[in-house]
Amino acid sequence: MKKKERKQSFHRVLYSNKTTLTVYLILRALVILALIRGIFRQEYNSVFLCGLSLVLMTLPSVISKKLEIELPSALEIIILLFIFAAEILGEINSFYVRVPHWDTMLHTINGFLCAAIGFALVDMLNRNEKFSIQLSPLYLAIAAFCFSMTIGVLWEFFEFSGDYLLGMDMQKDTVIHAIHSVNFDPTMTNTVVHVRDIAETIVVHSDGTQQTLGLGGYLDVGLYDTMKDLFVNLIGATVFSIIGFFYVKQKGKGKVAPNFIPQVLQQKNKP
Repeated sequence: MKKKERKQSFHRVLYSNKTTLTVYLILRALVILALIRGIFRQEYNSVFLCGLSLVLMTLPSVISKKLEIELPSALEIIILLFIFAAEILGEINSFYVRVPHWDTMLHTINGFLCAAIGFALVDMLNRNEKFSIQLSPLYLAIAAFCFSMTIGVLWEFFEFSGDYLLGMDMQKDTVIHAIHSVNFDPTMTNTVVHVRDIAETIVVHSDGTQQTLGLGGYLDVGLYDTMKDLFVNLIGATVFSIIGFFYVKQKGKGKVAPNFIPQVLQQKNKP
């Protein structure tokens, strides 16, 4: 009984808000069920992703306690749902393949959230009395935008590394029907050759055997997916940067921004 009470107390320390705690416990239970299913099916990749998800779900609150900041409940809930949607639904349950635009939706949300986090980090420095320089609302918005885009680029590097080094398919391929390349130019004069109306792709292996892929076009390896991800990340980053700009411009007024910007807690023993 005491062990159970300590466990419940631990979760309440992680998430003091009742709604956030409820969402956390529900998602945690679903992840544990997925983990057990993965163990029985000997799907160890799924087991690893479930374990990673359980760790990631505790990080927002742990970080807020360490840095002595208060995360808005809306931000915490969206982060929890994002982790569950990306790892459990996206990877384990194949929503990236089964649900149209699932990846696009998550990258857009990621751009928005990262801009909020970047904005909050700079804004907290702006409010700190130790710093004499007060940054303008425009600078804060630009910093938030750049922070979000940097995270987006680093994530695309991570996806490429997984595909190139481990033979994964994190950068989902796209079927296209035209190629524009100088590699097809027999004169070697840097002239673009246009290959249009591609209806099928046939792979010729080193032993001479051929394989028709049945794609209905040519397979682009990752480029279109990467550019799409960065573009929707840009949209999400831009949206929050604009919201953050007017939030600071109006001296903390607004209904949307406060739901995503952490606040520094007052130190109890501050002289």
